[in-house]
Amino acid sequence: MSFGQKLMHEIREVAVTTLYFAVWIGVLMVLKVLILAEYQIEFKGLSLVLLGAMVLAKVVLVFEHVPLGSLTRKQPAWVDVLLRTALYSLGVFVVLVLEKAFEGRHEHDGFGPSLMSLFQRADVAHVWANAIALCGALLVYNCFYVVKRRLGAGEIARLFLLPVPEEPRAAGLSAKPRADYD
Repeated sequence: MSFGQKLMHEIREVAVTTLYFAVWIGVLMVLKVLILAEYQIEFKGLSLVLLGAMVLAKVVLVFEHVPLGSLTRKQPAWVDVLLRTALYSLGVFVVLVLEKAFEGRHEHDGFGPSLMSLFQRADVAHVWANAIALCGALLVYNCFYVVKRRLGAGEIARLFLLPVPEEPRAAGLSAKPRADYD
């Protein structure tokens, strides 16, 4: 692959992964807006959806290339999925906590007091809600990553672009799978 091809491949991977996480974070933000609107609280932060999705996408794409070694080498794929999801989710939680503490450092006269205050107020619920939603996004992403590696690049899209095969019993056909899915 030439440098230009590698660059285009990388841009495409980052764009697709960013879009995936932007949808998850966007849905989370819409839910927050709808819930807070019930209490007449205006929510600001929709502009951070794309930036957060882009950062998360790039970090996940980098970590895809980090081997977990003997922890997952001879284990079923679900072990890799759960381990990566747990590690990525822990990282997301730490970043969210640090972000909240950094935001409140002026209000609490420093980073340390702001960090301590975070766990004494309702903001920790906000951090947990974000972490749980992003954990779900990471779990689904890691599942699709395993499927993509097993089937090959582009095969997931091909599966979703083809019509769903008929049930063998409903159509009076044999149980042999269609050639489209072999």
